[in-house]
Amino acid sequence: MSPKSLRYLDRISAALLLLWAGAALGFGVFSAPVFFQELPSRDVAGRIAGLIIGRLDWAAWTAFGLAGLSWGARWMAELQEEAIGPIRLWSAGWLVAMLMCLASTFVVTPKVRDIRARIAAPVETLAPDHADRVAYNKAHGVSRNLFFLRIALALGLAATVGMLPRKNQAPEA
Repeated sequence: MSPKSLRYLDRISAALLLLWAGAALGFGVFSAPVFFQELPSRDVAGRIAGLIIGRLDWAAWTAFGLAGLSWGARWMAELQEEAIGPIRLWSAGWLVAMLMCLASTFVVTPKVRDIRARIAAPVETLAPDHADRVAYNKAHGVSRNLFFLRIALALGLAATVGMLPRKNQAPEA
């Protein structure tokens, strides 16, 4: 792949990551607090926020997945080197982000939905030490942490994708 093509892929990757991070930050910092403050019930606000988080999870798959195109063509060239280089470090960050998408989409979010479906009333009406409320709060905390860590990873990956090498740096045989 030519350096010009790689530069183009880098720009697309950075744009997708920044677009997702902006949408996620916009929701997490601006919209979600307003939902919980202005809607008549925290339960309704939580259900709306959960739907948006589900969509943001799938958007994260798209953003991080397509950003992976930036390093795919470069990975093989660095495999021949001895030291840990920028591609391997960037790939590690990308892999962590993808694993967080996997955990959020297929483990944590279904767990939150199962707990909410099992509870017939709003979560806040349960006693603070009720098993379902404790489980919900724990799952919600994990979900929130994964969400904000993915935002940090998206910003970091977007900021560094342009620093990946654009030529085959492996020594010629």
